[in-house]
Amino acid sequence: MMSLLRIFTISLLIGIATVARAQDADIFKPNPVRRQLKAVEIFNNIRIDGLLSEAEWALAPGASEFIQAEPYQGQPSRFVTIVKVLYNQKYLYIGVICKDPQGKHAIMATDFARDFEFTKHDLVNLSFDTFNDQRNAIVFATNAYGVQRDLLSFDDLYYDVDWNGLWNVRTTRSDSGWVAEIAIPWKTLRYPKCTDTSQRWGFNVYRNRRLTNEISSFSPYPRIFTATHMNYAGLLTNLKPPPPSPNIIVDPYILASGDHYTNFGASVPSHTSSLKYGGDLKWAITPNAVLDLTANTDFAQADVDQEVNNTTRFNVFYPEKRQFFLENASLFGVQVTMNGDQAGGSMRYQPFNSRNIGLDTSGNPIPIVGGGRFVYRSLSMNYGAMAIRQQAYNGSQATNFFVGRFSKNFGSQNRVGGLVTLKEQPGASNIETTIDGFFRFSESSSLNAMATQSTTTNTGARGFGGILQFFDNTNYHEFWWTESFITKNFDPQMGFISRSDVIATTPGMNFFYRGNLLPFKKFLLSYGPGILPELYFTASTGKFSEADLPVFPVWFNFKNGGFFGYGFNAIWQNLSAGFSPLNVNIGQGSYHYFNQQIYFQTDPSKIVNTIISLSNGTYFNGRLFTGDYKIQFAPIPYISFLGELNQNYFQGVGINKTTKSVNLYIFQGRFALNPRVQFTGIYQKNSLNNSNGYNLRMALEFAPLSYLYLIYNRGVNTQLATAPVQAQVEDHLIFKLSFLQQF
Repeated sequence: MMSLLRIFTISLLIGIATVARAQDADIFKPNPVRRQLKAVEIFNNIRIDGLLSEAEWALAPGASEFIQAEPYQGQPSRFVTIVKVLYNQKYLYIGVICKDPQGKHAIMATDFARDFEFTKHDLVNLSFDTFNDQRNAIVFATNAYGVQRDLLSFDDLYYDVDWNGLWNVRTTRSDSGWVAEIAIPWKTLRYPKCTDTSQRWGFNVYRNRRLTNEISSFSPYPRIFTATHMNYAGLLTNLKPPPPSPNIIVDPYILASGDHYTNFGASVPSHTSSLKYGGDLKWAITPNAVLDLTANTDFAQADVDQEVNNTTRFNVFYPEKRQFFLENASLFGVQVTMNGDQAGGSMRYQPFNSRNIGLDTSGNPIPIVGGGRFVYRSLSMNYGAMAIRQQAYNGSQATNFFVGRFSKNFGSQNRVGGLVTLKEQPGASNIETTIDGFFRFSESSSLNAMATQSTTTNTGARGFGGILQFFDNTNYHEFWWTESFITKNFDPQMGFISRSDVIATTPGMNFFYRGNLLPFKKFLLSYGPGILPELYFTASTGKFSEADLPVFPVWFNFKNGGFFGYGFNAIWQNLSAGFSPLNVNIGQGSYHYFNQQIYFQTDPSKIVNTIISLSNGTYFNGRLFTGDYKIQFAPIPYISFLGELNQNYFQGVGINKTTKSVNLYIFQGRFALNPRVQFTGIYQKNSLNNSNGYNLRMALEFAPLSYLYLIYNRGVNTQLATAPVQAQVEDHLIFKLSFLQQF
């Protein structure tokens, strides 16, 4: 049966790919004559107020005539955008005028979170290729309320989304649209030393006019890419920045905390308090080399993890949220994983996952004594190393962590590299050695590959993990094929693997149709059916383990950013050992079941927007209904509420024919006076273990990237195994002050 399924899957994918290729149009190549914008040197400072009222702005030529990427690729934008650039010896200034016939009434924004979700906001996005290598970009974005978003992009493939640069922006809104005025210190940018009278940088700007979801750019690019695909960028000319010099950023902190623990039915409450200090230092030794040092590292202000109730055989991946580890994550965090639209398959392998440092398996913090990171990036090569010391805590031994990385760039966005990780404890070490490569065969097709050997010294166990992932993306389809081989003894203690002891084949195809037969073209952007088969065998025995055949014959993408999809999935499971999803005990054996799925999202930029996913059908020897409901209410950008319910209802499942409902409730709120003064909160309640807790945080950015935090955390667990404890309550109150200075 599995052979027939594999033949059917391959034949169907080849057939769809052939049809898609027949309808495909070439992705247009970068224009060899790049569009240019001249920057103008001035000798005064500009007041950043969003008005562009200084006389110097009249000296700068304005670039307009933006070209659409969405929804009508290649057509002129229907809304005028004008970009101007000035500079002096301290700052690079950018003014962006976003005209709109509906004025400020057309502006859309759902919250004031830094690094906001860009699909929900009117925004402008600036990409700078300061070394003009057409591979890498430093990116600054703002919405119409002056909320900041910044990131580093490498080959339009890896992104340091949580990199925070030191820059300033103010915006104004009027009956003719909105204006952004931006000042970027030269020290925030990294660029080569001037050898000529002036420099020319790769440069692109895109604007999203969110009411109609029109994305347009200064220099056009195909819709399957982003504006950080810098070989499509234009040029910013006549730049005469000061010579790059070593610059140092110091970010010390002081923290005071009080903790209260109550175990009802067992002991009297306990209280603790502490005073802690530490900080980080960043030294940009050269434009290519950066050294980061950290001492007594603290992450009290990091966002808490959102709980997940998992009914699959795959491990749950939690993203990194701590600032020190997020910077330069793209260099060390090479990986093969599923895309946001589920393309690529369910297998995920990341040889270095920083969450294995300073956190236990439940996500609770473990003190970090200190560490350092050195990174060098250039057009031809990149390398870096990081070392961290984690102190002994709650019975765990002190641990040293090391990761080293080297990669070599060649050709058009090709790369080969290696990575080594070492986790060292008294009497035991875990070592991973990885080789990897990324190869772009054309504008649309690429191959990502990695192979790792793990060694654990105290057990002598050796294991291997290897993954190949091919992608072919065009304006009309995306096709992928992922092959994975993970041995039983593979133990990447500093990495993440979604499944062990497995041979996986996970190809798939999504098709995008925008032709004349598409109905309701005023509202619909594309019709996108897809098939996402997955086939798994146990690596140690070669026996069949699992097969999934999800088919989505109905998938409509709307011009407003929403979607509607319907699909069904046939699943075959061969359990060689039992497992217990959400405490439902399922015995070993062979199972075949079937479910149907519905996905729906409304316009994510509206005052009220929702995402709903439903799955219903048989599940092993019973039935399972899963519903995930999210609703956001943002009456004004200063106030936002987000509620989520995840529901799993089992009927007659497992050894005990269990019938029960497991519900997870999450509620979040954000209140902002402006982008620099915000109050946030999150409440989570999980019926799986009768736990609930909340995190409240007030943040004041009193100077750029300098913060005062007041944080209150409370956790309650009423289902504990240790008698006679009936409930455990933890309360934590934290005051933290950090002050960033750049020298």
